[in-house]
Amino acid sequence: MTSHYEDQYLDLLRRVWETGDERRDRTGVGTRSLFGPTLRFDLSDDRVPLLTTKRVAWKTAAREMLWFLTGDTNIRALVAQKVHIWTDWPLARYRRETGEAIDRDAFEARILADDAFATAWGDLGPVYGKQWVDWDQYEPVGDGLYRRGPGINQIAELVRMIRQDPTSRRLLFTGWNVAQLGGMALPPCHMTYQFHVAGGRLSGMLWQRSCDLGLGFAFNAFSAALLIRMLAQQCDLAAGELVWSAGDAHVYLNHAHLVEEQLARPPRGSPRLRIHRRPASIFDYAIEDFAVEDYDPHPAIAAPVAV
Repeated sequence: MTSHYEDQYLDLLRRVWETGDERRDRTGVGTRSLFGPTLRFDLSDDRVPLLTTKRVAWKTAAREMLWFLTGDTNIRALVAQKVHIWTDWPLARYRRETGEAIDRDAFEARILADDAFATAWGDLGPVYGKQWVDWDQYEPVGDGLYRRGPGINQIAELVRMIRQDPTSRRLLFTGWNVAQLGGMALPPCHMTYQFHVAGGRLSGMLWQRSCDLGLGFAFNAFSAALLIRMLAQQCDLAAGELVWSAGDAHVYLNHAHLVEEQLARPPRGSPRLRIHRRPASIFDYAIEDFAVEDYDPHPAIAAPVAV
C-alpha cells in the first residue's frame, strides 16, 4: 500500500508524544520534545503538504506569508483581514503593561480604529518581514560613527541569485538577526530557508529552531511550500521538493486531546495548490492568486496557543 505524504508527519507526532523528552519550557506549559527530525514533501504536479487529518486554514497561512513579504511588523494589516494568529503577543504585552483586562476582540477593534493605539501596541518589533526585506545595515561616516544605510532585501536578492547563479550554495535567507532578537515579540521559529536548483526544478529547505507540531507545523509546511512555488514561478522553474527540518520539535502537554484525535484519523486525498497568475514580482502576489483544490480534510481541532 502506498503511503500518504502525511504519514511521516503523523509518525513524528506519535514519536514525540510517546518518546519525547518531557521538559519545562519558556511558556510554563511544558512539552515533550525530540531533536533534529527531517521530513520531505514532493511538490511536483502542484502537490502541497496540507494536512488532511484536521482542517488547516490555509488562506490564513497564505495571508501571513504575503504580509511577511511586505516587511510590515504591525498586526493591523492582519487584523483587517481577520487574521488573529499574531494578536496574542501584543495583547499580552498590553495587559501586562497597563493592567487592563481587555479581551482580544476589543483589543483588535482598537487596533483598527485608532492609529496611535495601533502604532503603540500593534507592533511586534523587527520580526520576520523586517529581516526578510529590510535587514539593517550601517555605513561609516567617519570618526568611528555609522549611520543606517538602505536595508538589505534578502528576498529580492534571492530571486536575483536563483535567476543568475542557480548552482550557488548561497541561495538562502534568514530571520535570525542576533542584534535584534531582544526587540522581537517572538524570535523567528522558521528561521532559515535554503534553495537548490537541479534539472529545472527549485527545491527548498526550511530549518526551524523550534516547531510546535500540534499547531505550528501545519502552517509552517504549507507556507514554505507556497513560497517555493512562488519563487519557482518567478524564476521560470518547476517546483521540486520541500525539505523540512527542525531543531526542537515538540508537542505541548496540554495538547493531549489533539494528538489522540489526530492520530486516530486516516489521511485522505491529495490537495493541489494552484497559482492563477504570474505577477510582476515576488512582492506582487495577492490572496486571490491562490487556490487549493481537492481538499477534503477532517474537521479542525481546537487547541490553546502557548504564548
